[in-house]
Amino acid sequence: MDTMWRVLADVVVGVHYTFLAYLVVGGFIAWRWRKTIWVHVGAAIWGVLIIVTKVPCPLTALQNQFRENAGMHSMGTSFINIYVKGTLYPAAHETLAQLAIAIVVLASWIGFVRTRAALAHPHLVKEDA
Repeated sequence: MDTMWRVLADVVVGVHYTFLAYLVVGGFIAWRWRKTIWVHVGAAIWGVLIIVTKVPCPLTALQNQFRENAGMHSMGTSFINIYVKGTLYPAAHETLAQLAIAIVVLASWIGFVRTRAALAHPHLVKEDA
């Protein structure tokens, strides 16, 4: 039974990583599948809320519950502090990493708007000679 809870806790880690990956690249995905931009906007808002307000993440709570059911210690309140900071970027550069992600997201949204404009007004797009 403990194994099932450990597996479920690991699945939640995977969902967390998938959410973070989508947060970074979801705006670019919307260039191809336009309607997904609204999902990405929601993901970005949630990401900002987690950082700015310290609102608890339901995935972290779920992972902690699964870990406790498996007889393991809770990982605390921050998936980022346990699995991301110091692993995907240097721990001392958290603000820089957040800024870089914000720039990538904004760039993807600007590109989204430009691709939408190009589709809506193809006569305005310059062709290369």
